[in-house]
Amino acid sequence: MKAFISSLLGYDPEHKNLEGGILGVVKASQMAVYGCVEAQGRGTLHCHMLVWVEGGLNSNEIKQRVLGTDPSNIDFGKRLLAFLDDTISNFIPEDPDPALKVPSNTHHPCSVRGIPVTTDDSPFSPERQKDLRNVVTQCQYHTHSKTCFKYWRGPPEPKTCRFDLHEDNFRAESCFDPETGEIHLRCLNGLVNNFNATMIEALRNNMDIKFIGSGASVKGILYYITDYITKSQLKTHVAFSMLELAVKKLGEFNPHEDDTTTRAKKLLQKCAYAMLSQQELPAQQVASELLDFQDHFMSHTYRNLYWTSFENFINREDPSPECY
Repeated sequence: MKAFISSLLGYDPEHKNLEGGILGVVKASQMAVYGCVEAQGRGTLHCHMLVWVEGGLNSNEIKQRVLGTDPSNIDFGKRLLAFLDDTISNFIPEDPDPALKVPSNTHHPCSVRGIPVTTDDSPFSPERQKDLRNVVTQCQYHTHSKTCFKYWRGPPEPKTCRFDLHEDNFRAESCFDPETGEIHLRCLNGLVNNFNATMIEALRNNMDIKFIGSGASVKGILYYITDYITKSQLKTHVAFSMLELAVKKLGEFNPHEDDTTTRAKKLLQKCAYAMLSQQELPAQQVASELLDFQDHFMSHTYRNLYWTSFENFINREDPSPECY
């Protein structure tokens, strides 16, 4: 991850790199990079990362520029969409030659190295394009499964993929909503998740990339990341099953032998022990801790936000009974 931040993103805390990386010049004076490593249900580790690019405008500023009548705003909108189309892709690259052989043809693309880059690769040699096609096909193309519809309640509710990946999702060109200024990026294949060609060619794993350019996107992505990195390791159904087991182990209540207070303490103690004994950590996460790998990456030092205390303070200062 450190190599990704320094080499691909081009982040330079000493402000000497003025050319930047694949996303442009990453901010160095204020916020630049924040990433958190998380283990999914299958145990594999992945990183959620926010990157701040130099010169990037906030959602309100983008909206004002896009909806403005000044001629320079039209040029700004075109350049912004061109940048996003060049950075974010969601289609299967064309096959330059079906007979062309590259290592990712016979092995899984994630298990082999990419094609070496040469000075004449402009923009892609046939070998690199073939390899990129293999990586995208294996890592980014979505196949529906039961997980996609686990929140579907059945007819008459429409059966839609919870990842918002569907064959009917198609938009030929990126555009702005003329009323709200919201950005609608092009979608050339509704079953291909967003990717950046340079990132996926170098990292060789599945990925997602989004541009946070509207208020709705900001709220959505912050909720998604916060929900992921703060979720409990212990599943609710496991906790209740352990609670039931602890109660059974305590045995039947005998008023002549057990003191109520002592019995309550024993119950809490057994519940805690039972829950702790059922905690499971994936091997990848254990190995990462033992090897002293980082579980988060920050370009700056941030202040802690104690959410519960903050929320209680707001409720005291400005109560909102309608929210409860």
